[in-house]
Amino acid sequence: MSIKGGGFSRKSGSGSEIPTSSMADIAFLLLIFFMVTTVFRKERKVDIEWTEAQATEKIDEKRKNIIHIWIDRAGVVHINDQLIPFEDISEIIRPLYAENRELVIALRGDRDVPYSQINTITEELQEAGAVRVTFATRLEQRATRARR
Repeated sequence: MSIKGGGFSRKSGSGSEIPTSSMADIAFLLLIFFMVTTVFRKERKVDIEWTEAQATEKIDEKRKNIIHIWIDRAGVVHINDQLIPFEDISEIIRPLYAENRELVIALRGDRDVPYSQINTITEELQEAGAVRVTFATRLEQRATRARR
């Protein structure tokens, strides 16, 4: 005669708890992975001779909200380290301004750039709908270096 259940119970080998002993190791490895694979953008220095001003104001804006437009002595225009033709300035700035209305455009021109060229760039910025435009000068450059 066989007895069902016979008093013996089978213990399951798996528990209902999540093992947490290796969680710190995994988090540390992920941290190292992201630190090693992250690439920071480094600005190229555009060689210009800064204009001088009697008085300036410091821009208190987040770095991501500032677009730098460089105009060198030869009249070449760079927007955030990318070479851009004059005619394309408004086409590039317009969608950026549509995304973020807090943008500040910082014009950084060489002192030997003709005013007509600066005027053309400001007209392109008006066409793009840019409202906050500043002109960078030598005093502003000193202030930003001291702050960093």
